[in-house]
Amino acid sequence: MNMNARYPSLQDRAVLVTGGASGIGATLVERFVAQGARVGFVDIDVGAAQALVAKASADARHAPVFVEADLTQIAALESAIDTLRGRVGPFTVLLNNAANDQRHTIDETTPASWDAGVAVNLKHQFFAAKQVAGDMRAAGGGSIVNFGSISWKLKQGGMPVYTTSKAAIQGLTRSLARDFGPFNIRVNTLVPGWVMTDKQLRLWVNDQAREDIRRGQCINQPLLPAHIAAMALFLAADDSAMCTAQDFVVDGGWT
Repeated sequence: MNMNARYPSLQDRAVLVTGGASGIGATLVERFVAQGARVGFVDIDVGAAQALVAKASADARHAPVFVEADLTQIAALESAIDTLRGRVGPFTVLLNNAANDQRHTIDETTPASWDAGVAVNLKHQFFAAKQVAGDMRAAGGGSIVNFGSISWKLKQGGMPVYTTSKAAIQGLTRSLARDFGPFNIRVNTLVPGWVMTDKQLRLWVNDQAREDIRRGQCINQPLLPAHIAAMALFLAADDSAMCTAQDFVVDGGWT
């Protein structure tokens, strides 16, 4: 799989990745570093983050910078972004990647678990965007990529808070795109299908899941984090200059 497109506009650009220590987020960090971008990322998994920094720093124009933060705590998220801004520079790209697709039933969902699910899957996306919008206005523009999911489009059950949050992200994208558009800030939703991350393979991808994927996707090949990162690179670069308020679906043709 050759996905080595170069985006000169990304060189030296300051990029913020949420949930960057593992899964799709780690691939985002690696691919943007490979473009010569200055990448800052937040996560709660310190060990995985430190290992990623060591790996991605080899031969890098700019080593990625990690700050630990629980982004369900908005004050902690804002503090982390401030710290990264001081070390990486004013952000003109935000990749709102962090989420947790923990399975849960309707019967076990409580008001507290509902709020916790919204906090990890939706709420931080708005506040991260709010926190970097000033950087982007001062720079004359920027790109915000909110990460959604095809799960709600497929009417997937077994995780109602997650699917509700992911559906709401597309509404968030469209409203932010309108409000930020006069400042040349683009806001789009990147909508992945079922991506074969280590977590998915470890917890949920069994023979039945593989059969569902085979039937659902038009292209019967594994959907990988690299496929998602390839779209994120395009959306962050100047090549997508007039793309905003849109959904960019990378799911092998499932939806």
